[in-house]
Amino acid sequence: MPEPARKPEGIEQLSSASLEWSDLDRQSVDVVRALAMDAVEKAGSGHPGTAMSLAPAAYLLFQRVLRHDPSDPKWAGRDRFVLSCGHSSLTLYIQLYLSGYGLTLDDLKSLRQWGSLTPGHPEYGHTLGVETTTGPLGQGIGNAVGMAMAARRERGLFDPDAAEGASPFDHMIWCFASEGDLEEGISHEVSALAGHQKLGNLAVVFDSNHISIEDDTQIALSEDISKRYEAYGWHVLEVDWTATGEYQEDVQALYAAMEAARAETDRPTFIKLRTVIGWPAPNKQNTGKIHGSALGADEVAATKRVLGMDPEKSFDVPGEVLDHAREVVQRGRALRAEWDEGYQAWRSANPERAELFDRISGRKLPEGWDKALPSFEIGSQVATRKASGEVLSALAPVLPELWGGSADLAESNNTTMKGEPSFIPDEYQTKEFPGSRYGRTLHFGIREHGMGAILNGIALHNGTRPYGGTFLVFSDYMRPSVRLAALMKLPVTYVWTHDSIGLGEDGPTHQPIEHLWALRAIPGLDVVRPADANETAAAWKAVLEHDDRPAGLALTRQNVPTLEGTGDADAVARGGYVLQDASNGQPAVVLIGTGSEVQLAVEARTILESQGIPTRVVSMPCVEWFQAQDPAYKQTVLPPAVRARVAVEAGIPLGWREFVGDAGEVLGLDHFGASAPYKTIYEQFGLTADRVVAAAKASLAKTGADKGETTGN
Repeated sequence: MPEPARKPEGIEQLSSASLEWSDLDRQSVDVVRALAMDAVEKAGSGHPGTAMSLAPAAYLLFQRVLRHDPSDPKWAGRDRFVLSCGHSSLTLYIQLYLSGYGLTLDDLKSLRQWGSLTPGHPEYGHTLGVETTTGPLGQGIGNAVGMAMAARRERGLFDPDAAEGASPFDHMIWCFASEGDLEEGISHEVSALAGHQKLGNLAVVFDSNHISIEDDTQIALSEDISKRYEAYGWHVLEVDWTATGEYQEDVQALYAAMEAARAETDRPTFIKLRTVIGWPAPNKQNTGKIHGSALGADEVAATKRVLGMDPEKSFDVPGEVLDHAREVVQRGRALRAEWDEGYQAWRSANPERAELFDRISGRKLPEGWDKALPSFEIGSQVATRKASGEVLSALAPVLPELWGGSADLAESNNTTMKGEPSFIPDEYQTKEFPGSRYGRTLHFGIREHGMGAILNGIALHNGTRPYGGTFLVFSDYMRPSVRLAALMKLPVTYVWTHDSIGLGEDGPTHQPIEHLWALRAIPGLDVVRPADANETAAAWKAVLEHDDRPAGLALTRQNVPTLEGTGDADAVARGGYVLQDASNGQPAVVLIGTGSEVQLAVEARTILESQGIPTRVVSMPCVEWFQAQDPAYKQTVLPPAVRARVAVEAGIPLGWREFVGDAGEVLGLDHFGASAPYKTIYEQFGLTADRVVAAAKASLAKTGADKGETTGN
């Protein structure tokens, strides 16, 4: 028996006559179901069931509710749509086709095939109209929360004084989600924060169909999800298409719920929509078999008969259906024209803000912005996390697009720009962190995974530049989001502090050993480990000048000496450079260091030079930037003829062999850390200048350069 439906608070006030739903609309929805079946059948794999049962909801959203213009998919005033249940990619692809975004029937026929615009999961930047890459469950909800936060921040930057709903920067974020999305723990993190932030511009439609790959979700899921969202502080509505005991797609009730969501401005809205997956397939509806595999020719034919369609026809879209659906283009153009009047009036009244909007939207940095970067006295002892904090505070006045915070580690990560208010509803500001809904400093709470997905959503929304901080060891908690940022080429910056055994007494649970190379393994992610304070400032400059990929700054807890030569921003931006050359310009050995270990290489060079061994020190803050350089430059830094090399880094040696070659030595850690003062740990684990010297001599011996001395015998 279906559970009793909760009374949809506020729905009854909306006019039931506000929705015109014709026979042609109903036919169009059935065509959507047939296309979902046909596309998966032709591909031989896919997820038809949810696309079939969500057909009315998706069609309703795109045709009547979503503020969008298919002829201008990047319109700044558009609502955003996130398909968190990305496995049901056809739910989105078919609407993009019907609405006129440029997808063709042939694209639907090429579902999941090489080179198609319809990959198995929607991919941002690949298919027009796709706002974010989804598929890993729960990530899309996090992206939607980030988009809603970004929309509010942008309104605060560009039009803070406008009445509610009167600004060209007021729009909605819509998200479709599944049971799988809400089972993933990330959904709790982001939904709790969305409720706390009172994001009234966010609406999630939860497709409650009680089916996942392992069939009935009762096998693993029993909580009352609506009550869960009520506890978060969301506006919760329920629409149950099974309430009468027969399946009845009450589109009017769903439309009323969506309109109620738009009308609710003080809370995010959660619409629980009870559906039957795969409806109306006569044999496979409401089963796990229709969730993630083709129906089979017989079931497709039987379903088409139920729908009154010709079972012999495949990918059949009657002309009147397509013409009717494409009318949404005119609706969208009218909405955009109306919006544009207000937008142009805003530009005329706010020329400076309009100029800022243009710059930020184009991800362009202002002229001379880097002059605000601080410099640090050579010889001073400064932790790179502290230097990073000073960089952020210095950049705050010149880069209003830069904003972010920490997963409850602000004091440790140094992510709070001095004097900047927190991004928080007024009633939740604290003595320590005053702020407002248009503030700048983000507080993610202890929610690293959620933070990662929210940062992606912020970066996707328009042009602001988000950053988020935690300890490097906890990058594990947010890795799926980091991977998706790299996949989507988003300019997100991660401030990962306490980057090695140098954090000391907290011990092995908090000391990252394998993390640097594990993160370097993600294609498209720049992992930057600056040697000192000036290199940190230069690293921030290089990171912000890239707008096509994420970067992670790995920063020290402990103080490190500010070295001479690390302030050359152009050299740092190359990823690896000669910090100190051999005294004769002809090195016999090259020492490569990153982060806090560069000082060890510098000390070792002094010893080796005193012993008559010409030694070069290379600082390599970012392997990815160095690898992107042309071969000639890389050879000037690491001359092929100099085979004696040592790499030193307080982490696993994995990866450094490529740089030191067969005669080189790598000084690192192939085991976990320990709890003790950091200087003791470095000494006990052999990360010292003397060990670097010994490794250099071992490498020289491998090359045959260690000839020994005459004994007189």
